[in-house]
Amino acid sequence: MSSSTFDSYRIADRFRGFLPIVVDIETGGFNADTDAMLEIAAVIVKMDNAGRLYRDKTYACHVKPFEGANLEQAALSFNGIDPFHPFRMDVPENEALETLFEPIREEIKQTQCSRAILVGHNPAFDIGFLKAAVERTQVKSPFHSFSTFDTATLGGLIYGQTVLAKAADAAGMKWDHGEAHSAAYDAEQTADLFCTMVNTWHNLSALAADQAS
Repeated sequence: MSSSTFDSYRIADRFRGFLPIVVDIETGGFNADTDAMLEIAAVIVKMDNAGRLYRDKTYACHVKPFEGANLEQAALSFNGIDPFHPFRMDVPENEALETLFEPIREEIKQTQCSRAILVGHNPAFDIGFLKAAVERTQVKSPFHSFSTFDTATLGGLIYGQTVLAKAADAAGMKWDHGEAHSAAYDAEQTADLFCTMVNTWHNLSALAADQAS
């Protein structure tokens, strides 16, 4: 990859017009069509003047289970969520999606990107639940309908680790197991990991270009 890829240092030029948005969703099971979405978080990723990515704002909501949603006890025991806790401050799915999508749309406009692309750790899970919620609520999504960036795959390539906590450790990041499985925490950790890996490639590409010149 030549240094010209990064000449303008616009995030719109880095990923073919797509704006990477890191998403994590906590749920009441594994079936996107029947099981409840309980937490959703999205992290804005930005690019600095040196062409390196960094984590910006996080938007997150606790989500009310949709009417008739299934809740698997095994999933709730794993993520530690009590969907009926009186102080959850949860909101309906449509409100949660609008809360997250509005700043994403604004960032797409500001960066002159074409649309958002979901970044996740094993993102097939997250995009499946996101698409199911969009279908139920009819809220227009700013995300590409099927393309994603997978930090599990990138972590396996760069660090030989596909588990989020282990990839984060290999990247020199701190990991708090007590905070894990919160959508906001996992999304922020995934964002930091994604930025670190992309910036590693950026630095190597710049070094190779300098050595070739």
